[in-house]
Amino acid sequence: MSMHRFLAFDLGAESGRAATGTLAEGRLSLEEILRFPNEPVKIHNTVHWDVLALFHNILKALKICRERFGNSLEGIGIDTWAVDFGLIAADGTLLQNPVTYRDHRTEGLEGEMLARIPAPELYKRTGIPFSAMQTLGQLYSLRSKHSPVLSSAASLLLMPDLLGYFLSGAKCCERSAAIMTQLYEASSRNWSEEIFRRFDLPFSIMPTLVDSGTVIGELADCVAAETGLQHAWVIAPCTHDTSSAVAGVPGVGDNWAFLSSGTWSVLGALTQQTVNSPAAFSAGFASELTVGSFFLCRNLWGLWLLQQARRVWQAEGHTYSYQELSQLAEQLPAAGPLIDPSHECFFAPENMLRAIHEYCRRSGQPPPEGPGEVTRCILDSLALAYRQALDQLSGMMGKQFGILHNVGGGSLNSFLCQSTANATRTLVKAGPVEATVAGNVLTQALARGYLASPGEIREVVHRSNEMVEYEPKDAGTWEDRYGRYLQIAEATKNSR
Repeated sequence: MSMHRFLAFDLGAESGRAATGTLAEGRLSLEEILRFPNEPVKIHNTVHWDVLALFHNILKALKICRERFGNSLEGIGIDTWAVDFGLIAADGTLLQNPVTYRDHRTEGLEGEMLARIPAPELYKRTGIPFSAMQTLGQLYSLRSKHSPVLSSAASLLLMPDLLGYFLSGAKCCERSAAIMTQLYEASSRNWSEEIFRRFDLPFSIMPTLVDSGTVIGELADCVAAETGLQHAWVIAPCTHDTSSAVAGVPGVGDNWAFLSSGTWSVLGALTQQTVNSPAAFSAGFASELTVGSFFLCRNLWGLWLLQQARRVWQAEGHTYSYQELSQLAEQLPAAGPLIDPSHECFFAPENMLRAIHEYCRRSGQPPPEGPGEVTRCILDSLALAYRQALDQLSGMMGKQFGILHNVGGGSLNSFLCQSTANATRTLVKAGPVEATVAGNVLTQALARGYLASPGEIREVVHRSNEMVEYEPKDAGTWEDRYGRYLQIAEATKNSR
């Protein structure tokens, strides 16, 4: 029996994990071997990622692999969130710990940036809606402050590529992450020299671009010596975590959309090319890349709101599991307050409960009281936001979707899955929860020639996982809730 073992690192905003993936007889089995926290560090009002702690845990996972499976791996792949980066000096050293996209350094720059290139033109070039937190905005904040870090940089590496550089010594950027920077022009499949010129940014620091499923190189000698791994290929999967999750959606045919549900929620469908129409621009949709295709999607705040509410309760001395919170919410009727979960006031509030209360007061609703009501408010609002995004997606693509594949951590929340089916009036198939890791591993297998196509990746995921189905219910109740949600979101869209 042929068996191929890979190691995938999936790093999120709260934690990272390392998992081995074994491909044998057309099925994939995954085993988590290490989970570790990802704790940003605030220094003089700037919030940094602790990239050295992350790399320390990557090395720890490599050592565990060596102890358990021997001194070789068929591939190592890393995926992370998008847009954040490290700057490398000419001698190869890291100039500064990467800054998080939730830092405030880009605040107040929107007007200056849009004076240099209007949002519709930027969208036409990149397929990505304007946001100052993207890589473009972060670089411009350094330029506008005459940062010596930027002037000293010889290379820019996005987070997954930076960690891959630490492993292999190779400097490159995989396209599924590159497209998120607002520095990449989808039509030319290259960095946009025009955007760099308009913002007076150094084009020379940008690395070589590679496709997902590219073998980058072998482990650096120093890493091999430290970990005991004598042979392992470093491979670029879809290095943007959402793109890896989309690669791991077990969709069959073309009548499905996907929902990648975690800290962020991303709802979309595969396309053969970028979609940068006025309708897509107005609705805030992005054209992103996964292995073998584009996908049109809308990015929404996801379980971030519940994560941050839970953090406030913990600080007050009350610890609730996500299951307990969902059970409390399920006991309440679908009749409480609603919020627009993607409103800017929920991006990085000091206190999420206070932000929800203030939003409800501004929109003329009684604020939710207690963990059950708050959780019901958040989860109902997320389900209704998914309905709006799915309706918009259907309109732009000129088709109705019969199945919504829900993958990622949110697929474990049965209450949210059922609410999503009810709100969208669509069959929801939940699972796998590990779609991101599956997409990462199987794209590595594609790079090594053990799979032939992105479609075969989806077939392997489908064979290897059982999914839970949620049929739509309570159509009248949820249709009324949706109408109310649209009114509230419209009334508050320009409020702060």
